Amino acid sequence: MIPHSITQTDYFSPENNLKYMGVSQFKSFEKCEAAALAELHGEYAPEKTTALLVGSYVDAHFEGTLDIFKAKNPEIFKRDGALKAEYNQADYIINRIERDSFFMKAMDGEKQKIMVGEIEGVPVKIKIDSYREHKTIVDLKVIKDFSPIFVNGRGRLSFYEAWGYDIQGAVYQEIVRQNTGETLPFVLAAATKEKETDLQVISLDQAELDAAMEIVKANIGRYAAIKSGKEEPTRCGHCDYCKFTKQLDKVLTSEEFKSDYTD
Repeated sequence: MIPHSITQTDYFSPENNLKYMGVSQFKSFEKCEAAALAELHGEYAPEKTTALLVGSYVDAHFEGTLDIFKAKNPEIFKRDGALKAEYNQADYIINRIERDSFFMKAMDGEKQKIMVGEIEGVPVKIKIDSYREHKTIVDLKVIKDFSPIFVNGRGRLSFYEAWGYDIQGAVYQEIVRQNTGETLPFVLAAATKEKETDLQVISLDQAELDAAMEIVKANIGRYAAIKSGKEEPTRCGHCDYCKFTKQLDKVLTSEEFKSDYTD
């Protein structure tokens, strides 16, 4: 194993986020370089949505850290101390998962395994939901449903492509390989937030992971240079951060407007 000093408590610390590239950080740069950099410097914090918190609630249960999660997120409770309805649904999802022995077996293994490595010379950190030594790398996902998702410029995609879980799989697989010498399958253990929770265990094809790794290799160097101040970030122009910090400096023509808001 490649030695490191990262712990569960400081994995997301500002110091480690600046020193290492993580998958969530990489995907943030993919969406908007300016917003990602501002978040790293503590100048901007994305809103914690209910959808995100429901998924984190389920994750925390299987990590064994649910009490800590509840203490850090008091907004999940009503005034009388009872859970809000959305988090009762999270408990339902947990119960549904635990009723499926195949799903539970897929998530066997060491929880929240931390490893480090390098991609294109950039230090990278990962934290695996369930590391099944010599077998699989497993990540638990709680999503809306399994329907395809339309993404501008890319068309209809599977949920795991639309949310960049193929990127995650590629990075995790490579860092595990660097630490163990083994190229292990990357598996999604996925549960939906529908009225009746649907479950699937999905092993991503190696060709998809290889294609995703090419995207990582093509961009990670630039993102590292932005973090270090060697390059300037590009603004996407449409995210909440860009809207909040936008300063108008000209009148748009109708053609410019249509180009900005219909592409």
